[in-house]
Amino acid sequence: MIYKGTVGMAEVAPTTARLRDVLNRAGRVVIVEGSPDEADSADLARIVVTGAEIADLAQLLAIVDCGTGDRCLCKGWPTIMVHDVNGELIACWTLHHQSGLRGIGDCDADLRDGPALTEWLAERGLTGSRAVQSRLAAQETEADRRRMRWVQAAPVGLSDAAADVAHPPGRDHEVWSRQLRDAKDRLAALIKHCYPDGIERIRVLLAWAGMPSREPTDGLKWYDMAVQGQLLAEDPDLIHAAFATGDPSPIQLDGAAQLFSSLEWTTAHGKQLPEPLRSMLIGHVQADGTDAMRFRMRHGYYGAERSV
Repeated sequence: MIYKGTVGMAEVAPTTARLRDVLNRAGRVVIVEGSPDEADSADLARIVVTGAEIADLAQLLAIVDCGTGDRCLCKGWPTIMVHDVNGELIACWTLHHQSGLRGIGDCDADLRDGPALTEWLAERGLTGSRAVQSRLAAQETEADRRRMRWVQAAPVGLSDAAADVAHPPGRDHEVWSRQLRDAKDRLAALIKHCYPDGIERIRVLLAWAGMPSREPTDGLKWYDMAVQGQLLAEDPDLIHAAFATGDPSPIQLDGAAQLFSSLEWTTAHGKQLPEPLRSMLIGHVQADGTDAMRFRMRHGYYGAERSV
């Protein structure tokens, strides 16, 4: 919604100068700990900013001029409602992920100092943003540890290439995707160079692929998918043969459970596995499988529906 005082700004790039022009005409600013469609709720915490504090807020709301060129899909919160000296609403902005601002132009814009704004709000009783930031920081810390465990689990000779896959340096999505694709190509080439024997290569990949099965976080990450992609590129008969020529370790069986229940594998090859691989995998899952493995087994993966 475009309010009086922001007319035309929806068609121009956001800038700090435009934001301050609006705040220079403000008599009060109401900040509500909720999205715009919740802003009238009496249950939500809110503060009213007046006088010299409006200038302080203007400093904290400084943005990177020209914006991101995109709009976040979420509604955003807190909601910042700017009223002129007559009490008329002249602008309504929203914060997004405690790091961006919407409503001052044709796209979202990054805050120059999101953490400073978060602390300023918390000092005045709006602590939701700080709580979210703390939770996100903890999640990011665990995500970094998860990536490091994956890199450390890489087969001999692949650690550096694995680190490139786990940490592609580009921040822009297009750049990040291209660098990830290049890193995965380098990893694939190095795997074949270090492990030219197909059976040996499959075994080390299965052990690596088994690593995420015991992680506390659900789902495969992009770097896990890189290993699964390597296995899917192998001859399925060779994968079956890797189990027929030696006793697989528990972590290799974890990797097999993940591979054989993936959509890509079942779409291409179905769920039925040859013996004795089928019985070996079912026995492993029954004895020491995770809840996710048992769920997939109960639903017919590995051709197990008549065995459980």
